[in-house]
Amino acid sequence: MTTSRGTALVTGASSGIGAIYADRLARRGYDLILVARNAERLQSVAARIAETTGRSVEALQADLNNAMDLRGVEARLRDDTSISLLLNNAGFGGAAPLLQSDVDKMEEMIAVNVTALTRLTYAVAPAFVKRGVGTIINIASIVAIGPEILNGVYGASKAYVLALTQSLNHELADKGLRIQAVLPGATATDFWQIAGVGGHENLPKEIVMRAEDLVDAALAGLDAGETVTIPPLQDGDEWTRYEAARREMSGHFNHTKPGPRYLKSATAAA
Repeated sequence: MTTSRGTALVTGASSGIGAIYADRLARRGYDLILVARNAERLQSVAARIAETTGRSVEALQADLNNAMDLRGVEARLRDDTSISLLLNNAGFGGAAPLLQSDVDKMEEMIAVNVTALTRLTYAVAPAFVKRGVGTIINIASIVAIGPEILNGVYGASKAYVLALTQSLNHELADKGLRIQAVLPGATATDFWQIAGVGGHENLPKEIVMRAEDLVDAALAGLDAGETVTIPPLQDGDEWTRYEAARREMSGHFNHTKPGPRYLKSATAAA
């Protein structure tokens, strides 16, 4: 393949969803900059994709929870004019209840899932706006909508990713940018071992999606122009109705007085 669509920078690219995205993007004509902490695994993924696709693939070892490493990736996003796509995939989760979780680990989760994603987005968005083209894909989760499903901090971090993506789309879509949030459900990756569940093998087979199917569906959603792609949701109209109701309700907030239900309570208390 000789035609290039520019360079895609993929975080969390040494395994799982990130590595599969890297392969798929290379086959779509992107050169790659792959970012992850584990240099050995990252080099292995980069070499395999370069060999099988013929694309240029660079392995950039970085820990996004390390301020110096994060700033280095930010600088690359700001300065490398070949970059046309940012995939914010790096992150980790938790399944333990909030009161049984280590707050230091929760802080690390926020640093990667929220802070790093935000800084990388801020680094590349102005360059994309200046060029009038660019794509930002943020990997969120179904827990962004269903925070009761897993750990509360994890759910909150992914709700942030969803809200940020929707806001970015509102602000930047008319400037030539494509913005997408992808909300995976249970997926067959090592996420579950890191989250403390053991492995996806311990989950009911009927709810676990292959990572390859997840990525292929997400890219189909991108091609279809979706801002929010939820591969495990069987009826897409459910999201359409949910989003329509949210937008309608958000237009009902501009009032100088509380709702009558609160006024009645205040009168009764007096």
